[in-house]
Amino acid sequence: MGVPRSRGATDELGPDEDSGGAPPGCSGDPGVRAGEEAVPGAPPDGSELLAALLDGMDAALCAFDAAGTVTHWNREAERVLGWSADEAVGRSGFAGWAVRRADADEVRARLMAAMDAPGRQVHEFALLRKDGGRVLVRTQSAGVRGADGKPAGVYCAFSEVHAQIDLERAIALSEALLEDASWGVVLVDVDLRPTVVNAHAARALGGSRTTLLGRPLGELVVQGVEELEAALHHVLADGAPSAPAELWVTLRTAEGERRRCWRSGFLRLASPLTEEPVPLGVGWLFQDVTVARLAEQEADRLRFRTSQLHRAARTACECEDPMEAATSLLDFALAGFADHVLVDLVAGERLVRTAATPFDAPGPCLPVAGGSLPARYAPGHPALQSVERTGTVRTSAGAAAAASPAWAVERRWPRDAAHALCAVLRSRGRTLGVLTFLRAANRAAFERGDAAYAETVAARVAGAVDLAQVTSGAAGG
Repeated sequence: MGVPRSRGATDELGPDEDSGGAPPGCSGDPGVRAGEEAVPGAPPDGSELLAALLDGMDAALCAFDAAGTVTHWNREAERVLGWSADEAVGRSGFAGWAVRRADADEVRARLMAAMDAPGRQVHEFALLRKDGGRVLVRTQSAGVRGADGKPAGVYCAFSEVHAQIDLERAIALSEALLEDASWGVVLVDVDLRPTVVNAHAARALGGSRTTLLGRPLGELVVQGVEELEAALHHVLADGAPSAPAELWVTLRTAEGERRRCWRSGFLRLASPLTEEPVPLGVGWLFQDVTVARLAEQEADRLRFRTSQLHRAARTACECEDPMEAATSLLDFALAGFADHVLVDLVAGERLVRTAATPFDAPGPCLPVAGGSLPARYAPGHPALQSVERTGTVRTSAGAAAAASPAWAVERRWPRDAAHALCAVLRSRGRTLGVLTFLRAANRAAFERGDAAYAETVAARVAGAVDLAQVTSGAAGG
């Protein structure tokens, strides 16, 4: 909002005030007498300050005295309608210049009615631009009272309807995003601390909308916080990335740690009130796609394992020695599944180690050098349990034990083993032995889907072992 730049502004609106400025030879400042000049370098008087404030406003503003004469007209009003302050101030209402004559009486009545009404009145009018075009504006008008408390005039702030609607849409969008959105929205400041968190994001992060504010992201995210903060720093420095990113994070919650995958988009936030963009932070929008990604990973894993079994079968059928076929099957099965495999076969009341991968380094599964050796397993060993139950047994070292080789050494396994899966070897209704798959501590524990795959491998290996035993028995006979 503003005032005529050449005429100054009055401090109050009233029917008796001269809206056209002081008479020639008189200063518009009541503190300066006629014939006196303002002192150069002196601070601005009240009218100059008011003129600067009104002219600097983003909203178009005009004002009328009690008789309906235009007393104020700022720069934004000039921009919207094209009429300058010199052309507008002093006119009686909008009739014949800023509004059609047919609409003038109605517009004047509705505007001036605000002088006696409480609060602000909102109306929409079609006004005329100086070039003859029409523009639909939304006005907010309110009465102005003089020093005696009586109605002295009306001020009217207005803007083009489409601009107002755009603003309302922007506000409505931001409120919807921060309240009811079906994806998480987090606004972080330049220090990467949350300042606004919507309900969806609060649930995803395991807190409330207020308790999460101002906390470092490292307090909420156990693993993956480095990648998240790197993405936020990149947005602050270089702007938003061209495509969403998927981030795997581990969250600390009251129920324990949770592994989640978030499909994330980022927006750099800058203040619209400055000429040069001033970063306010980053808008982070994300959706939880963990279920979909885990399903994709499982499908990829299943395709890979099926391919490996197919290749293993083709290789095994070319082996003349059935035990060579068994170890070839295990070499294919190990890829992406485990770090070590042990083959222990039943010999009377004991298990004997028949084939294994190297204990000290990755390598193929080979028969034990020098012949089979008894496996010195203590009672209750997972391999013995698998044979007794005729089923699969899974076990893992605890978090502390995984860092120490003692857990594996006690079970006669390679020192780096932290997770084990024992699958029984069965053929023609007989238990032939047990397969033991081992993983190091840097890998996840075996899951139920892994057990199903191990049982499939064990069934094929058992067939080859059975054939080897039949063949060796026939040869010996």
